[in-house]
Amino acid sequence: MIVIRLTRVGKKKQPTYRIVVQDKKRDPWGASIDIVGNYNPRTKPKTIVFKEDRIKHWLEQGAQPSNTVHNLLVDAKLIKGAKRCATTHDKNKTAPAEKAGEVTKAEEGAPKA
Repeated sequence: MIVIRLTRVGKKKQPTYRIVVQDKKRDPWGASIDIVGNYNPRTKPKTIVFKEDRIKHWLEQGAQPSNTVHNLLVDAKLIKGAKRCATTHDKNKTAPAEKAGEVTKAEEGAPKA
């Protein structure tokens, strides 16, 4: 499957991203089929440059944008639809503070020697 996603470029602690078309199974930092734009979140306002004709071409060919790229395309009005949740949270995990609180509760119930 072909995807449109971000790949990070730039110096350490100074990220910029390329918007690339790749096979989903490839490494995000590996070779890409096409570079269709770039994104710099560090500028005020954030700089986003799209090659609109290439993006439309790849979407017509069946390429699926990642959630983050989908949201950028919706903001730029290149595609219609609602934004997607770009992050995932595991509901089964507990916060470290809660784990620490559970340990102290267990220690309180233990008999003291």
